[in-house]
Amino acid sequence: MPGAATRERFEQAVLPHLDAAYSLARWLTRNEQDAQDVTQESFLRAFRFFDGYQGGNMRAWLLTIVRNTCYTWLHQNRAGQSAVEFDEEVHSSESTGDADPEIQAVASADKETLRRALEELPEVFREALVLRELEGMSYKEIADVTSVSLGTVMSRLARARTRLRQTLGAALGKES
Repeated sequence: MPGAATRERFEQAVLPHLDAAYSLARWLTRNEQDAQDVTQESFLRAFRFFDGYQGGNMRAWLLTIVRNTCYTWLHQNRAGQSAVEFDEEVHSSESTGDADPEIQAVASADKETLRRALEELPEVFREALVLRELEGMSYKEIADVTSVSLGTVMSRLARARTRLRQTLGAALGKES
């Protein structure tokens, strides 16, 4: 059992990346509760193997664990069925009551349209786009996390962006 010093080092190194880990798990599982479970399992795995960590980019190391844990979990729990859609609350607790209701409605609709468009992307495209655009990872970091070449990352991002533009264009065209 790792000691208190290991636990403290682990917490200092890994906990700053908790939000990124949860965000990736949420987008891959498309379900808040499942993402919480996957994130917790990922942190347990990371802690178990922390002594073997060889240094380098901690965030990429952790997100690789999250990604692998997520795909293992999806295979075990959702094999043969489509993932449950992530249902994010439209209004957060931080919303102000002073904003114009029409502006809030338009902003909520835009967020919902974008969320749906992201969810329609194939997993490999959604994963690359989330890691790049939402988590701000470099192409090299994404290649490390996903265990694919830099060219594959670039190709997936280009295709993801093209599909996202097409989906959003079609969705916005229908609303006009």
